Amino acid sequence: QVQLVESGGGLVQAGGSLRLSCAASGSIFKINGMGFYRQAPGKQRELVAVVSSGGRTNYAEAVKGRFTISRDNAKNTVYLQMNSLKPEDTAVYYCNAAHSDRGGYIRDYWGVGTLVTVSS
Repeated sequence: QVQLVESGGGLVQAGGSLRLSCAASGSIFKINGMGFYRQAPGKQRELVAVVSSGGRTNYAEAVKGRFTISRDNAKNTVYLQMNSLKPEDTAVYYCNAAHSDRGGYIRDYWGVGTLVTVSS
């Protein structure tokens, strides 16, 4: 089992910044992609940003140029730096990790989420 623990959410004014962190722990063999998704009230969960174990990144169009994702493989931790926040960024942000076991089986793990609220 792999556990993901997010931190760094909170309340911020529009134009401000927040940094989310997500640390993976437990029976880790190999973590492939790590990233953040978000879910706003009444909406489906959507991709925010992901980063591969090799450092390749992918962002949702809505956050390109404002958010930066990075990871520390030695610490099994992923970070999301969020700048120029907008009220529409308000959501619960969930960490995701794709884990491979020794047999090559890949399973997705999710954190419990952290709330980001951007006031106008």
